[in-house]
Amino acid sequence: MADRVTVIGWDGSPLTAAARAALGAATLVAGAAHHLALPEVPPAAERVRLGSIALAARRIAAHRGTAVVLADGDPGFFGVVRTLRAPEFGLEVEVVPAVSSVAAAFARAGMPWDDAQVVVAHPRTLRRAVNVCRAHTKVAVLTAPGAGPAELGLLLEGVHRTFVICEELGTEREQVTVVTSDTAADHTWRDPNVVIVIGGPAGRGVAADSGGWIAGRDPGAGPRGWVQPDESYGGGLGEGETELLRAAQLARLGPRVGDLVWDIGCGSGAFAAEAARAGAAVIAVDRDPGACARTDAAARRSGVQLQVVQGTAPYVLENLPEPDVVRVGGGGAAVVSAVADRRPQRIVTHAATRDAAELVGRDLTEHGYRVECALLQSVELDTRAWTETERSVAFLLSGVLPDRNP
Repeated sequence: MADRVTVIGWDGSPLTAAARAALGAATLVAGAAHHLALPEVPPAAERVRLGSIALAARRIAAHRGTAVVLADGDPGFFGVVRTLRAPEFGLEVEVVPAVSSVAAAFARAGMPWDDAQVVVAHPRTLRRAVNVCRAHTKVAVLTAPGAGPAELGLLLEGVHRTFVICEELGTEREQVTVVTSDTAADHTWRDPNVVIVIGGPAGRGVAADSGGWIAGRDPGAGPRGWVQPDESYGGGLGEGETELLRAAQLARLGPRVGDLVWDIGCGSGAFAAEAARAGAAVIAVDRDPGACARTDAAARRSGVQLQVVQGTAPYVLENLPEPDVVRVGGGGAAVVSAVADRRPQRIVTHAATRDAAELVGRDLTEHGYRVECALLQSVELDTRAWTETERSVAFLLSGVLPDRNP
């Protein structure tokens, strides 16, 4: 095992005295090509070009001497420190940090970033990173080859965002470019780069002059409760939008940050807004222009952003991006079947009769879903006289793909 392992962050500025001392004593230096070309790297040191961090960690673990790993930005923030400290390598490291590339990108843009979401996009996580950009007004994306500004822009089709693209921060080739998301694919971008994604109506979230208390999205913003009282949505809710049913639907679907939720037959927009409050990206679909307008208004009142698509299901669903979880609020068995063909992790819907519930349940089973059904009954009481004022009954159906991460 290496006698000593020092991880040095580099942001383009001159190395600190501590970094120079560690580098001068190194017998092995690992880093990217521009790191290994630094004049402070000892000529006699073994040089390891960083590709796979895990392979480099094995080389370092087997080295007898003093090792230094050079990395861009802060190596403890989505960086090499996590891999080097993995139990299988047994490495204890000292870290000399630098300004993170995310902090540098926001500094170049002259913007605060304590209220930003920060995500890593590579081919495996690109879709989830895009969903965060759909759902939040300020996101920093640490990109990778094959998951850069062009790919982000293409997957954000239909959602307008502004991209601040910071290429090769800290180097002589550093460049900052501002484009719209729909034109990002028209350019060729140099790696490494950080993309600041900005968009959404002004005034949502923490007020600019109030400051925040937690980094990123404030999980306590807005009124308490998974669902809001029916009267919060103007009293025009349909039979499948009651407060009790919405709460049960949210509990079954469990929308979360990085998910894309389809709300088909969005009606008043109550469910769509509440799913967006959970941090998920939401596409709300309805054939009625009035329902689309009500959904947009519900999103504004709730301080969230979502995409509203007017069209008739199942036909309008063909061109929508792949969902993680889906609520079918209207359209019946035919729409549920079309949704199941897209293989989301979870589907939830409701039926007014047992026969209708059985029809939907059989179809979900044939698609390979594990089906659950519950009869929900809600009775509203006037607590002044304890008399019944309203009663609603619905069959709640949910399908879960057993071969997918729940």
